[in-house]
Amino acid sequence: MSDKELRVSKIKDGTVIDHISGGYALDVVKILGITGKENRVMTIAVNVPSKRFGVKDIVKIEGRALNSQEVNRIALVAPHASINIVHDYHVVEKLEVKLPKVIEGIVKCVNPACISNSDEPVVAKFYVKAEEPLLLKCHYCGITLDRADVLQQL
Repeated sequence: MSDKELRVSKIKDGTVIDHISGGYALDVVKILGITGKENRVMTIAVNVPSKRFGVKDIVKIEGRALNSQEVNRIALVAPHASINIVHDYHVVEKLEVKLPKVIEGIVKCVNPACISNSDEPVVAKFYVKAEEPLLLKCHYCGITLDRADVLQQL
């Protein structure tokens, strides 16, 4: 290893979220509700060179597993991320984040007149029109949400 190289240590047990779109690691941390006061080791790498994406972000969280709802929320900001579950310094499971074609109950429509924002028992539902840049179309009123609209809610 050269003097100019910085090496991030492996984690013993926990989760590594890799291939996050460059610059979105802090949004992933926010989605997970991590404040830094959890008394666990966490590493955040932003804009790391990547052969596949040009740049990527990485989040390593010691002693924490993700549930399926967290993975679905991460897919909204990092649709190409991979999640590695680590036990005793070895990757024991690899999950590819996949943005579903239909998003239900995760974000709300930004249109105040949309039926999903009324007192009706209707769950917000969106169709994914594009992943990069993220574009979601409301099932009920047809309004389009972009990544900024989604990030404000997560």
